[in-house]
Amino acid sequence: MAEKNIRLDGRALRVLAHPLRSRLLSELRVNGAATATTLAERLATNTGATSYHLRKLAEVELVVETDEGRGKQRFWAAAQQSHSWTDAEIADDPDAVAASAWLLKHYWAYMGEKVAHWEDARAGWPLEWRDAAGMSDMLLELSAGQLRALTRELDEVINRHQEAARAAPAEDARPVTFLYYAMPTDPEDPS
Repeated sequence: MAEKNIRLDGRALRVLAHPLRSRLLSELRVNGAATATTLAERLATNTGATSYHLRKLAEVELVVETDEGRGKQRFWAAAQQSHSWTDAEIADDPDAVAASAWLLKHYWAYMGEKVAHWEDARAGWPLEWRDAAGMSDMLLELSAGQLRALTRELDEVINRHQEAARAAPAEDARPVTFLYYAMPTDPEDPS
């Protein structure tokens, strides 16, 4: 992948806020480069729709064609490991704000499904993994600035561990999804 993270602008958010497009990008990030045919099979859709939506994602530089294909067989890959945006960056674009809201709800539904799937499979994993994987909730009293500093610091810690794992891969390493969500405890009180 060319970049680690890309900042999405309003246009990219509007393109990505589509059920198949967001699933295509996730599939490429998790499982690597693939053809439209392979992706269509994995995601239970058709090749024509998959090809169309891959081209739309390529227009906003979220996916790229690789050099792996032969003839008409084209391989696609995610152009970066992750993407992000802030509400401040899109506040003047109502369509991007709506796309952002859709994407965030979509991501959380997807992550909730992943957590439920893990809990269904958890008993079949070795105790070492069951004890290492976990969840927690903590109540903090923070300002918006303090919360921003906390999440930046957590990102730095995660990136440091990710780089260390790449530099010295462990024999028993497995892909791990790390989720955290920081939000006001009472969403009804924005004062």
